[in-house]
Amino acid sequence: MTATVRALSPERGRTASAPTADIWLLLLNGFELRHDGRLVQLPLTCQRLVAFLGIHDRWMRRAQVAGTLWPDATDQRAGGCLRSVLWRLHQLGIRRLLDVSPTHIRLAENVSVDHRHAIARIARLVRGAGACSPEDLDPSGLAADLLPGWYEDWVVVEAERFRQLRLQALESLCAQLAARGRFAEAIEAGLSAVAAEPLRESAHGRLVRVHLLQGNVVEALRQYRTCRKLLRDELGLRPSPAMTHLVAGFGLDDDEVRSRS
Repeated sequence: MTATVRALSPERGRTASAPTADIWLLLLNGFELRHDGRLVQLPLTCQRLVAFLGIHDRWMRRAQVAGTLWPDATDQRAGGCLRSVLWRLHQLGIRRLLDVSPTHIRLAENVSVDHRHAIARIARLVRGAGACSPEDLDPSGLAADLLPGWYEDWVVVEAERFRQLRLQALESLCAQLAARGRFAEAIEAGLSAVAAEPLRESAHGRLVRVHLLQGNVVEALRQYRTCRKLLRDELGLRPSPAMTHLVAGFGLDDDEVRSRS
């Protein structure tokens, strides 16, 4: 096979039309790299570099990459570690995995990254119905976390960022599906948001609204009470007035709901 890395200048930027992906990097629900359909086994140090570049969709300074991945090493030692990992990747013979210049590095354009696709989908969902394709409205595609079980500082920050974006997208998806009358899928999206963050009142609120749109008052009240109990038991808080207002008049008036909170 040809060399793993290709010498490029970062000033060239991305081409107008990227090559068809023949390498797939999966970062959601864990690390996996596939080349021409086969699973590629990478040492952990190589996984960390590839994952870092997969998350950061741009040219990165080699010094910054080395300093982030080896934070306890001196600059010289970190640079040496990076060169060692690049050499190991080269030895694996994966065609065009990285683009490397003397000062910068990035994941090659022919690598398809599930995290990047998910971020693009989330952006479309948050923008609203007009930006979404039919495939975007599938709740099952937003259930995965970014690199679970990885605890390096840079991973924790990016994983939390992705989790927050995913929660926003699930709530938006719940509302959009409900507006289309696709109530079962809307409930699935809402429940996924609640499962990801049980104390997120806005996610419970989305579910309450879906139940009310279906005329399922009992289910709406049950969801409200679930939220109320979680907030009370875990945080010593009551639902917000906006949340309480959703169920006022449906078997419980405002005063009764507040007194039971």
